[in-house]
Amino acid sequence: MAKPRSSTGVSLPRLVAWKVLRSVAAGAFADVALAREFRRHGHQLGPADRALTMELAYGSVRQRRLLDHWLDHCGALPAQQQPPMLRWLLHLGLYQLLFMHSIPEAVAVSSSVELAKVHGLGRLASVVNGLLRAALRCRQQQEEPPLPQQATAHLAVQHSLPDWLTALLLQWLPEAEAVDFAALANRPPRLDVRVNRLRTSVAEVQAAWAAVDQPLLPIAMAPQGLQLPQGVGAMAQQPGYSTGQWSVQDRAAQLVAPLLQPRPGHVVVDMCAAPGGKTTHMAELMDDHGQIIAIDRSAARLRRLQRNAQRLGLRSIRIQCADARDLSHLHGCADRVLLDAPCSGLGTLARHACARWRLSPAAIGELQALQQQLLNEALQLVRPGGRLVYATCTVHPGENQAQIDALLHHHPHWRQCLLPEALQRLCGHNTQLRLWPQRHGCDGFFAVALESVTDVHP
Repeated sequence: MAKPRSSTGVSLPRLVAWKVLRSVAAGAFADVALAREFRRHGHQLGPADRALTMELAYGSVRQRRLLDHWLDHCGALPAQQQPPMLRWLLHLGLYQLLFMHSIPEAVAVSSSVELAKVHGLGRLASVVNGLLRAALRCRQQQEEPPLPQQATAHLAVQHSLPDWLTALLLQWLPEAEAVDFAALANRPPRLDVRVNRLRTSVAEVQAAWAAVDQPLLPIAMAPQGLQLPQGVGAMAQQPGYSTGQWSVQDRAAQLVAPLLQPRPGHVVVDMCAAPGGKTTHMAELMDDHGQIIAIDRSAARLRRLQRNAQRLGLRSIRIQCADARDLSHLHGCADRVLLDAPCSGLGTLARHACARWRLSPAAIGELQALQQQLLNEALQLVRPGGRLVYATCTVHPGENQAQIDALLHHHPHWRQCLLPEALQRLCGHNTQLRLWPQRHGCDGFFAVALESVTDVHP
């Protein structure tokens, strides 16, 4: 089958990926930039071409630092001094040479040169050709650019992470685990689904997918979860999607809503609800009886939540566009409160290609201040005898354990609830769900359930 070409005759997957790299460099989120390009060119790209485009774009963004390291070694100018359009094109070519071994080396080089000639870098086509061929010679002669000797910089360059992050990893983890965490941040994550028990069963979903030769594997830690096969196509075209039989949700995230112990008839406030994976999970656990007030600052993201709830057949969810730091109209109304807090997302780096380049220690400090504000507001929402769950998708102790320690210090009439025994065994902690990609085979996650101590007297 002929490979898709743009109107100028160049490889369309590579052209689209290059556009994504340039958009990310200009400040766009990688997934948003890719979705925009797919809307423009999707009709020309089949499933395999879309997969190639995603790998080229996301892989080149993730590996930016290591690719720059190669440019510094092989080029006449350091990567930071290259014209930006050239730098991202060289990243695209280098990524194919270093990581995509199914692509012939000659194709990786020639397609990059072709892009340069046709899309505004004609005078630099010889630079593209020469630099990529120099990188090839280095590999063939086993003269790859040496990594820094210092441990933090070595790990950062080897796995394409910022120095500040590798320094933290080496503080938090034994060196071997830090290396494993860093490696997993560059590995495309697998996909899990959560079965909607109000519409079907795990066995029925497995049978429907097996009928189209796509076996789904059960997930021990998540009873309603199933692991998707590699290379599955567009989700909306898979069995059971249109009838609301399942939602895409990582196995770690599937553990959060059950910690709330939501019951039919409860009033639940979900303070930072969008895009709604945990919101809809709570509705399913409540048999869709009761009221879930789903709050978010983004009206667009709330509309996405509402569409998903409609697809799943859930009617107990009410959306409110509001700032969750000021919910005085809801004080004392909730049997259950979920604060899935804005966080650094360090547990989900593999899912968000550009996150590592957008974060900074200062930004994490600002997030911690916001988390404290949200937690203080969350306490005001819970009626006596109610329960609050605080959750993040980060592994940063300052956003996790430290926040709970501070809360309990200032509010001694609150206490942590015991985790179910299976989760205690899984994460090695009695009250705090602490999950790491390299230990548990899932996203990095933190969650804790809190209750007020109603029988304490002054």
